[in-house]
Amino acid sequence: MTSKRVLVTGGAGLIGSHIADAALDAGWNVRVFDNLERTTHRNGKPPWVGPEIEFLQGDVRHRSDWKRALNGIDLVFHEAAYGGYMPEIAKFLHVNSVGTALMLETIRDLDLPVEKVVMASSQAVYNEGAYVCPAHGCFYGQTRPIAQLRAGDYAMHCPVCGAIATPAPTDEGAPMGGENVYAISKADQERVLISWGRATGRPVVALRYSCTYGPRQSIFNPYTGVIAIFCTRLVNDLQPVVYEDGHQSRDLIFVQDVARANMLAATDDRANGRIFNVGTGQAVEIADLARMLADRLGKPIEPYLPGTFRPGEMRALISDITSIAELGFQPTVDLSTGIDRYLDWIGQQGEIAEYFSAAEQALRRRSIVKESVRR
Repeated sequence: MTSKRVLVTGGAGLIGSHIADAALDAGWNVRVFDNLERTTHRNGKPPWVGPEIEFLQGDVRHRSDWKRALNGIDLVFHEAAYGGYMPEIAKFLHVNSVGTALMLETIRDLDLPVEKVVMASSQAVYNEGAYVCPAHGCFYGQTRPIAQLRAGDYAMHCPVCGAIATPAPTDEGAPMGGENVYAISKADQERVLISWGRATGRPVVALRYSCTYGPRQSIFNPYTGVIAIFCTRLVNDLQPVVYEDGHQSRDLIFVQDVARANMLAATDDRANGRIFNVGTGQAVEIADLARMLADRLGKPIEPYLPGTFRPGEMRALISDITSIAELGFQPTVDLSTGIDRYLDWIGQQGEIAEYFSAAEQALRRRSIVKESVRR
């Protein structure tokens, strides 16, 4: 690969830091642009942002910071985002939607020689993914009504006969929707990026990540990263809190595989102007995941299912990775191996506090977490 000068926004975080490592391994010069959000980086700049990386602390909401960050850059990996089920509304849109728009405006208006932008999107942009009814075949699910969830009915039903449907792999052609502000902001980012690329003629790629986990996932943030949240509960001898009935499922992908997908998108012209799912094509039920982590940690603690739910959350999503596989991508780390690697890292972090309990109370007060009538 030709040497490049690359910018990784959010480069101190889970995914961004692993992209920075991959770029360094490719012989590229790396600049990281990160605001070190305290919710995620409670102790400031983490040790994995080493001296070989040019570090710039700044805020994607400030045009002046973008001018400094983009100066002299050939390639951008835009990973900075405000994510999860945090209670803010305006901040999601300011950071994700407006921050991305400011980046693109800065590149365009200053006519900067940025050759390509690869951006982190999310599986959250889908409504409910694809499902199969035994009688009526495949369909794309719609967001489950709050009244249904309040009644304790968490399943996805066939729109024709009402039968409980089975999750199926979701391709990039599935309808975009999203019923929470994070999903809305990620959909905004995608549409703005792709339209900007068409208008300017510059190559852009959006990658819709499945749930990403691995070493460096914040042990301080109680709003994002189901594996990290469960682990911080378990190591403190507390039950992992599981919403709905525990049978909701997620496609979980190891962070180094996500970094490889980014490098592939950055270096393969066939990716230009396109959107790709990045996942494993496999899924695990959340209650089973909690039990797996408890077993690996030697904590015989069953998950706690309080009969609560989060409006707008997906029941299930399995990423169809056919499109990115055509570029040569396949995940290399299975869930069992990835969890072992993450737990090895957790074991090196010293004393781990538990922040989820207080955070969940705040989410309940703001109606981001609701109770079912049937518990």
